[in-house]
Amino acid sequence: MIVDVDLTSIQEVRTALSQAKEAQKKLAAYSQEQIDAIVAAMSRAGIEAAERLAAMAVEETGFGNVADKKAKNLFAARDVYSAIREQKTVGIIGKDEANQVWEVAHPVGIIAGIVPSTNPTSTAMFKAMIAVKAGNAIVISPHPSAARCTLEATRVMAQAAEQAGAPPGLIHCISTPTLQATQELMKHKLTDLILATGGTQMVKAAYSSGKPAYGVGPGNVPVLIHQSADLNAAARRIVQSKTFDYGTICASEQALVVEESVKRELVDALKREGAYFLDEREKEKVAAVIAVNGSLNAKMVGRSAPSIAQMAGIAVPPETRVLIGEETRVGKATPFSIEKLAPVLAMYTVPDTQTGFARCRQLLELGGLGHTAGIHAADQQVIEAYGKEMPASRIAVNTGTTFGGIGATTAIVPSLTLGCGALGNNITSDNIGPEHLFNIKRVAFGVREMPQTPQAEGSVPAGQEPVQEAVLQALSGMNITINREEIKNIIQSVLAEMRG
Repeated sequence: MIVDVDLTSIQEVRTALSQAKEAQKKLAAYSQEQIDAIVAAMSRAGIEAAERLAAMAVEETGFGNVADKKAKNLFAARDVYSAIREQKTVGIIGKDEANQVWEVAHPVGIIAGIVPSTNPTSTAMFKAMIAVKAGNAIVISPHPSAARCTLEATRVMAQAAEQAGAPPGLIHCISTPTLQATQELMKHKLTDLILATGGTQMVKAAYSSGKPAYGVGPGNVPVLIHQSADLNAAARRIVQSKTFDYGTICASEQALVVEESVKRELVDALKREGAYFLDEREKEKVAAVIAVNGSLNAKMVGRSAPSIAQMAGIAVPPETRVLIGEETRVGKATPFSIEKLAPVLAMYTVPDTQTGFARCRQLLELGGLGHTAGIHAADQQVIEAYGKEMPASRIAVNTGTTFGGIGATTAIVPSLTLGCGALGNNITSDNIGPEHLFNIKRVAFGVREMPQTPQAEGSVPAGQEPVQEAVLQALSGMNITINREEIKNIIQSVLAEMRG
């Protein structure tokens, strides 16, 4: 018998949504303590399964490495959980006694979670945890190339949640993902909100679905290395950040913009950290691997620097951690200047700080508006000016942008879904958390009386117009020598005396 995979996957989505709807209705009656116990159990299960899920993800997708995938899983299960553990998400979450306004959390309902292939298991756990914390059900749509590991990560979350008392059917994952299934999930009447992490086209589809959506724009992260920077620390942080999971996090560095006065010292420091600087011939060969038909080559995403060098047909030392090509141009026709989800960096040399600012803006405008930018500097005035001028939602200072952007090494909200604001055609510039997944109702008490509107002199009080008109019509039929205007003045005078 021939099975139509598209129809089967669409039916799976409809069944999952129906079950999620019933489960979420039951969850809506849970207390904050019950919700928190469920999320705590999900966190523990994620920590326990972190390494196993990491190995599954690398084996299935070929992206990244197990050690760093495990770290990402632990970030979702442990660090994100620590940040949201005490957050109020049920019932009255705030009272402004002075102004007599109460805030009441109201879950959105069912969330469609779109999960990428680059960070499949960590993103699935992250979205499941924040959805349930906010009182919602979630149906996850995995990338087809990461279906098995995403399904297993979701199963781990669902099993832990149900064992801790969650209603069955609260957390789902599509087992046979297709484009048609994802479209059905995003547009179905039971879906209340979309949480989309993935490629540009998928995010655009989410925003075009007619449903409220949180999407993530692309990152093309520039990093300015100012002459006041601690160059050894900057080199160490940049290489650690860019090579983490072989560059698969969209907040990772894409281009270094270094002031000429400190370039030689920075290059030496980067080399000590395992960077390999390409000559012109080698750079051309790597550029041909980065982009295919004007787009990022998926075959080099999440691969190690030696693997990419081999693909390009060049020889590099086996201990090489990152490939760096010096560049002077920015544009779609310059592969080194686009977002590269791999341990490959562009380096631009600028004569001064203002030229560096301009180059960083140019790189963001090419393909990273609203996402993330970085700076290494000790000069506080320069840092302040950079923060004000860059069209980015996160400015990571003296830290790797991969870790700073997601909140691992900075004090911003830990998250694996990073909004890019209106600059990146997103609805928010925040790092997404549970607070984005419930509505806030406001119970507002009257605290003042609305003043009465004073009556204009000679005006008829509200409600008296019909009386005046009736009197005027009755008198108009009588043989009285005074005119209509005089009668009107007499009536208004009498009414005024009655009010007094």
